Amino acid sequence: MSASPDLPEVVQRAFAVSRQAGYVSFCRNETGRLLASLAATRDGVMAEFGTGCGVGTAWLRSGVRGEKARIVTAELDPRLAEAAATIFADDDQVEVVAADWSTLQDRGPFSLLFLDAAQPGEVGVDAVADLVEDGGVVVLDDLVPSEGWPPMSGGRVDSLRQQWLTDDRFVAAEVMVAPDAATIIATRR
Repeated sequence: MSASPDLPEVVQRAFAVSRQAGYVSFCRNETGRLLASLAATRDGVMAEFGTGCGVGTAWLRSGVRGEKARIVTAELDPRLAEAAATIFADDDQVEVVAADWSTLQDRGPFSLLFLDAAQPGEVGVDAVADLVEDGGVVVLDDLVPSEGWPPMSGGRVDSLRQQWLTDDRFVAAEVMVAPDAATIIATRR
């Protein structure tokens, strides 16, 4: 979990906070670079559900290009939310909320929404589709790459992935970010 000097400064700070908190579950750099690239295309409000110690949020922030964009992120664990908030204490464009992601429902619609596939009951299409603006992007990470159809994970049909890839409200693609990691990028029609 070492922060490389080629990482954006805000991401390096997030890694330092994660280390200090003893938190080792965070956004991979490959996914982070994708998030930064997508954030650079967005105005309006972006959101992350499940902040952890703020590494994913830091990647989003590193890509923001204008003053209009805002990022709001929710973390259920108050200790982790407090740690993440220290990264963005002097940043008016980022707000860390110590609460369940559902408290952000009235903050949308979101131009970009970053979700963790490790929470399948909470990130289904039906749970979040109406939170994304037309043309908005959803990034779902922490997937193991799957070849063929239907998508498989652990010897079973990956119903979450199948749901995102076939929902008519979105145009979606699975993108490998590393040999052992994939994301789904879904754009609201």
